Amino acid sequence: MAAESSKTEREHAKILNDLQALRNEQRNIVSNISTLELDLKEHKTVIDTLKSVDEDRKCFRLIGGVLCERTVKSVLPQLNDAKEQLEKLIAQRQEQLTSKGVEINKFREKHNIKIKGEGSPGAESSTAGRSEENRNHVLVAN
Repeated sequence: MAAESSKTEREHAKILNDLQALRNEQRNIVSNISTLELDLKEHKTVIDTLKSVDEDRKCFRLIGGVLCERTVKSVLPQLNDAKEQLEKLIAQRQEQLTSKGVEINKFREKHNIKIKGEGSPGAESSTAGRSEENRNHVLVAN
């Protein structure tokens, strides 16, 4: 009987570890999207600035840690291409994030995992009066 209990506890621990790994992957995707969006914003700022400058003017671009001297007309198309690639990459990561969320939800349904405070619609109305700080978002496995 103790062996069955120990086996069940190990299975629950493995399931919770797998869920935690999925959630960590989701967080990494979100972090990656955030970084890419910052890069995209920087590219847009530089492109907007260079559009108002003479095309034959010298500019410098950091490529792989090396500062290279170029002209605005040679750098602007490269920046536009890089901006488009960043936009595509962000869209791909958004799709990955959505599919990872679906995967997590399926995993939770498969293993009947509920997060306390995230119950059925009837449970939502009973907890509506409690403040957010009093809710302990605890993972409960059945």
